[in-house]
Amino acid sequence: MDALILARMQFAANITFHILFPTITIALGWLLLLFRWRWLTTRDTAWLAAYRFWTKVFALSFALGVVSGITMSFQFGTNWPGFMEKAGNVAGPLLGYEVLTAFFLEAGFLGVMLFGHGRVSERVHMMASFFVAFGTTVSAFWILALNSWMQTPAGHVVVDGVFEVVDWFEVIFNPSFPYRFSHVLLASGLTCAFLMAGLSAWQMLKGVALHSAPKVLRVGLTVAALLIPVQIMVGDMHGLNTLEHQPQKIAAMEGIWHTERGAPLLLFAWPDAATRSNHFEVAIPNLASLILRHDPHAEIQGIDAFGDAHPPVAPLFWGFRIMVGMGVLMLAVSWVGWWLARRAGWSADRIPQRLLWVLAGMTFSGWVATVAGWYVTEIGRQPFVVYGLLRTADVAATNVTAPMIGLSLAMYLVLYLGLIVAYVGVLKYMAEKPEDTVEKGPPAPADDHTRAALSEGGLA
Repeated sequence: MDALILARMQFAANITFHILFPTITIALGWLLLLFRWRWLTTRDTAWLAAYRFWTKVFALSFALGVVSGITMSFQFGTNWPGFMEKAGNVAGPLLGYEVLTAFFLEAGFLGVMLFGHGRVSERVHMMASFFVAFGTTVSAFWILALNSWMQTPAGHVVVDGVFEVVDWFEVIFNPSFPYRFSHVLLASGLTCAFLMAGLSAWQMLKGVALHSAPKVLRVGLTVAALLIPVQIMVGDMHGLNTLEHQPQKIAAMEGIWHTERGAPLLLFAWPDAATRSNHFEVAIPNLASLILRHDPHAEIQGIDAFGDAHPPVAPLFWGFRIMVGMGVLMLAVSWVGWWLARRAGWSADRIPQRLLWVLAGMTFSGWVATVAGWYVTEIGRQPFVVYGLLRTADVAATNVTAPMIGLSLAMYLVLYLGLIVAYVGVLKYMAEKPEDTVEKGPPAPADDHTRAALSEGGLA
């Protein structure tokens, strides 16, 4: 492998590890705010226990997200210096806004949220929880504004090979940004919902569930059941937007090698780049044209229409099907699971064991769908780093050798594998020892009513 391929693999390894944790914290911040609000309005200690437990999950995920994000940003200087040289006028301010607004907001109030319960007033603590949740969303806003601009650039001119901004509104709210931002926020909600449902189900299976577990399970299944149909609709709109602005990405996702009318929807195939054809096709005639153009006989451009300016077909073809397949599975599990759990009265003793095992197995399903979708998005932009304007090969470092990148890549992979195993192991420990997590949480608020409620709930 040459240095370019290894540098791309290294960035892919970093972003794959990093994206796992913001995908949890973006939605988890808002669900923690819900738990906090429910505790204040009902004084039901189950909501306080849920808040304490999931605050620890948030803190753990936030820490790993920050560490991996910092490591990833260094690669702009080591492996991709040409990107900042040519697109720094756009990328630099957007990344700076993310730090100045979102990161400072999260860092400033995270300590109050984690350690301030009982040390500050309920109103101040609620405000801190809100600003942390808001900060995670603002962070996603700026990062996705930059990523979307790289996919559908707008609001700029190119002067001597350097991008100059002429309209920041068009840069930020570029053609794909609304769809991409919505898609990622919904993906975070689904990832967090299945994580909550899965860990709660595991606690019930192990017989260690606190009285908060059924409530958390209900929140997780309800959020998943509500969000997945919306995600499917937004995903379809995002796909139509991609067809308009990046038709070669759609051609690769659908495995369409040659321009044709009435393109079939391939349920299964084995793309072969050498022969520019598919083997073992299982297809539904005309359905791809119907979905993409709303006309079963419409023409869909194939890979052959774009010369060498197209992404590799196989990764997009399989990544898209993994994402869609996982989405369909989420839809079925969330709807059937919600119905069965409701029939059981959301009681830990009455919910079917088979359902609990299925939910436990789906704990990290959101990660699978998110990573597959992210690969489709990023690989689908190739061979460009700024779509249609700046090729990836033109911004790679020329003074970093392949062995150097390969060595650091191997070190990253070993480190990230160890960290992800440790992360999952800690979550498993926390799920199986929930009383330790709750009892070691922040002290209870000092007012007499709250102390009495906590004492009755066995959490004081």
